[in-house]
Amino acid sequence: MHAARARSKTYNARAVRVFQILEFNQFDTGSVHQMFQAAAGLRERGHDVTIVSRPGAAMAGRAAEADVKFVAMPLRNEFDPISLAKMIRLFRRERPDVVHVHKGVAHSLALAAAYVAPVGALVVNRGVSFPLDRWNGAKFRARRVDRVVTVCEAIKRVIVESGRLPLEKVAVVYAGTDVALFDPSKWDRRTFRAEKAIGDDRFLVAQVGVRDWKGWMELVDAVMALAPAHPRIHLALIGCRHERERAEVLGFVRARGAAERVTLVEVRTDMPNVLAAADLVVDASWAGTGITGTIREAMAMRKPIVATDCGGNRELVSSPGVGWLIAPRDVAALTSAIAEIIDRPERAAEVARNARAHVERGFSKELRIARLETLYEEVLRGSR
Repeated sequence: MHAARARSKTYNARAVRVFQILEFNQFDTGSVHQMFQAAAGLRERGHDVTIVSRPGAAMAGRAAEADVKFVAMPLRNEFDPISLAKMIRLFRRERPDVVHVHKGVAHSLALAAAYVAPVGALVVNRGVSFPLDRWNGAKFRARRVDRVVTVCEAIKRVIVESGRLPLEKVAVVYAGTDVALFDPSKWDRRTFRAEKAIGDDRFLVAQVGVRDWKGWMELVDAVMALAPAHPRIHLALIGCRHERERAEVLGFVRARGAAERVTLVEVRTDMPNVLAAADLVVDASWAGTGITGTIREAMAMRKPIVATDCGGNRELVSSPGVGWLIAPRDVAALTSAIAEIIDRPERAAEVARNARAHVERGFSKELRIARLETLYEEVLRGSR
């Protein structure tokens, strides 16, 4: 670990002390993965990085592996007095240059602490496209918030309008994909299929996320519409978080007569392995999304993708040459796009090759970390 620390310190002479704060501590949501990616990536570039999150072996262990400090706090809710007191003491002791918060509880507590304890700059992340309500608008407009970071231009437009924020306060930093990890040459398509007893002859469509606004119900309907002409089609719905959610999804699937064509999959931590098994990856979201992370990862894995024109997906799927972009909640359009990908495998393969190159050029982990580093420098110059 000490050798790693010594090597990383030579990478960046302008090292800053950065706190990454997020109440969630399980690697089952995009926000956790992106927060940790930022923490580990900044540490690799020589910065002094601390993660503040709820107690948990998963986060603590991953932080230790990445040579990132970890501080456990309850972070029970936005008005948790114990966590607020702990955060004030931590800020006073460590005097962070940048505090970067990633969700609502972290935002509220860090904002309150920053008014009474020394913090160089406070940066707030926004990764969903829901408009800001009155309470959140006030938090984002707060003078103590130096910069708001959105993961796409679409979210920036939404929060500037709904939260009445000045344009210059909001910066766009695209979320990043580790293209070395999400590399199709490193993964075997048969591994996940064997685990879930999905035949090698099946045309496997995969979608991650089963909250209602993820559009998985429309996707089930599209798959069933295609089944008579394409009897090999099979769907994996990935990310059932608990038994109640699994039961709800299974009830819908059975009501549609799709039980034999749909495999329900738990939350996974081996997404490159899962995506390697797919012939097509879909995100049918109709609300809430920024840029769907699994679509970006599937593109890096050289898979054809279909995404809805929701949130910032248009910024990623920016031309027909890199993927299929359709209207939300349009089952006919979704059905047609999937049929084209099945019926035109050469075209699908060409688009998938283009997609990986597209992610490498504009949506890689390295680009994101470099942009965050530049943003922190700019904000700190302004605060001084």
